[in-house]
Amino acid sequence: MSFRIAINGYGRIGRCFLRALRESPLREQLAIVAINEPADVERMAYLTRFDSTHGPFPGSVELTDGRLMVDGAAIAVSHATTPAEVNWRALEFDLLVEASGRYRYRRELDAFLEAGCPRVLLSHPGSSAADVDKTIVYGMNHESIVGDERVVSAASCTTNAIVPILAILEETFGIEHALTTTLHSVMNDQPLIDGYHHTDLRMTRSAMQSMIPVDTGLAVGVARLLPSLAGRIEAKAIRVPVPNVSAIDLVVTLSRDTSRDEINALLRRATNGGVHRHLAWIDHPSASIDFNHSKFSAIVDGSQTRVSGKRMVNLLVWFDNEWAFVNRMLEIAAFWSQRLAGPSLVGGSR
Repeated sequence: MSFRIAINGYGRIGRCFLRALRESPLREQLAIVAINEPADVERMAYLTRFDSTHGPFPGSVELTDGRLMVDGAAIAVSHATTPAEVNWRALEFDLLVEASGRYRYRRELDAFLEAGCPRVLLSHPGSSAADVDKTIVYGMNHESIVGDERVVSAASCTTNAIVPILAILEETFGIEHALTTTLHSVMNDQPLIDGYHHTDLRMTRSAMQSMIPVDTGLAVGVARLLPSLAGRIEAKAIRVPVPNVSAIDLVVTLSRDTSRDEINALLRRATNGGVHRHLAWIDHPSASIDFNHSKFSAIVDGSQTRVSGKRMVNLLVWFDNEWAFVNRMLEIAAFWSQRLAGPSLVGGSR
C-alpha cells in the first residue's frame, strides 16, 4: 500500500513536488491524495498541465466533480486558509507536505497536528531548531529519522546545496571561516514591476529589471546541520532576474594549504559516482539554464575554482532551486515511510 501524502499550498514547490513524484520511481511508494490550496481548482489544474519552467505535465490532468484527476487517480481538493478549516482526518493520509511557506513556529505547526495531520514535512526551515523535531538534508543526516517524529523540516534549497560541500571541506582541510553569496532566481514574493508588495523597500522593486539583495538565514541553517561552523560562517543573497536555477559563490579559508588541483580532485571523487550521490562536478563551460530540471542538490563547477594565498578557496556551485529540492523532499518522505514500516525496509533502502 502506498504512503499517502497531502499537500498544503500548491504554488511553485507544491506543484513541483507532485510533478517530481510523477517522474520519480518513488511513485511506486508514495501517492498524493489531497491538496489544500486557496486558489480555485480550474487554475490549479491549468498550472499543473502547463509550467513555463519545467514544460508540459508528462501525464494526464483532468477535472472530475471538483476533484483533480492526475493520470486517472483522484486527488481531493480543498480551499482553506487555516489548518483548522480542513477535515484532515477524513482524508486518511500519512504525511502532510507543508509547501505554503507560511508556517514556521511550533505553535503554528501544532495546529496541523491538532486538526488531524499525523505528521508534517516542511518545505522550509523552522523558525528555530526547536520548532521542528528534526531538520534533514537528505544524504547527510536522513538516517537520524526514527519514525516517531511529528514535524520535520527539509531545510532549504540553499542549505541542501551547500552543507554537503562544506562538510567535505571541513572534514578534509578544516574551515576557519566561510562566506556564501547566493545568486537566487526570482520568487513569487517579488513584483514584476515596482509596487507596494513588501515592507522591505528593496523587495518593492521590479524582479526582472534588477539584481536585488535580500535577507537570508543560510548561515543559521548551516550551523544547525554543521554545528562546528557556528560563528564561523556568514551569508548574503541576491535575487537575479532569471526564472529558475541559482548559484552559490562560496569563499572559505581553510586550516591548511591546498591548491586548485587538489580541491577539484577531492570534489570530483566525492561527487560523480562518489559517496555524495546528490552532488555533481563539472568542468565544461556552462550557463545557469543548463541545470534547469537537474535533480542534483549541487553541481560544483570546477572550471571556476580559485585558490588565493594557498588557503582561501572560491567555489561556484549551481543548483536548480525548485527541482533538486523537491526531489530531496520526496526522498525524505519515502525514507520516513520506511522507518514507519519497519527496520527491514529501511535497511534495504540504503
